[in-house]
Amino acid sequence: MKDKTNRLYSDLAWIWPLWEGVEQYRPESEDAVKLFKEFSKMDARTLLDITCGAGKNDFTLKKYFDVTGLDASEAMLENARKLNPECTYIQGDMRDFDLGKEFDAVYVNDGIAYITTGDDLEKTFACAARHLKPGGVMLTIAEKYKGNFKQNQTKIFHSTGDEPLITYIENNFDPDPADTTSETTFVYLIRERGKLRIEHDFHTFGLFTIETWREKLKKAGFEIQERDGVYEGESYRTFICVKPL
Repeated sequence: MKDKTNRLYSDLAWIWPLWEGVEQYRPESEDAVKLFKEFSKMDARTLLDITCGAGKNDFTLKKYFDVTGLDASEAMLENARKLNPECTYIQGDMRDFDLGKEFDAVYVNDGIAYITTGDDLEKTFACAARHLKPGGVMLTIAEKYKGNFKQNQTKIFHSTGDEPLITYIENNFDPDPADTTSETTFVYLIRERGKLRIEHDFHTFGLFTIETWREKLKKAGFEIQERDGVYEGESYRTFICVKPL
């Protein structure tokens, strides 16, 4: 789970707005809107974005829905509030929260990657189901799963605009293919006023089979359909989950 050891969500959260602006997030957000509209059994007007992060998806989603975002990181929520002052943002754990209301739609984006056990995956989907109205749609994304994970894959990203200039290096590694976790190491090269400083960060992610995703979603009571997609050359699986009337 995101916690104080994940520096991108605490003391390094200021970096997040500096790469990949809202326009880079717009295609996936627009695709999500189309799926909500296609499969919902109601005129969906309210949306709960679980693991909303810094709110870059919400920048597009708020054009179609009254958005409430939930995330474990208060530092990321501060970014989201600045970007989307029209939206409501609440700190909470995706596995166990109670907002006391249901929503027409629920979005659980790639932040679900921080779920590392089957029990916690089940809790997350059950919690999402409790916050979804009957006939509503929950979308969730398996960005990496057993079957598409690339061992020792390294990616490099660059910030845009003026200083500080940031080069962001991400390395994915699975030290034990028999368990349900993988490791991602981040290195940040931060250049400002002619000086370089290097920061690093380490995250543990869940890595489940597609069969496990299906099992846990069905146990939460959803009727599911699946779509494969490709984003920036990487495959992923979207689950379209309808709560029965």
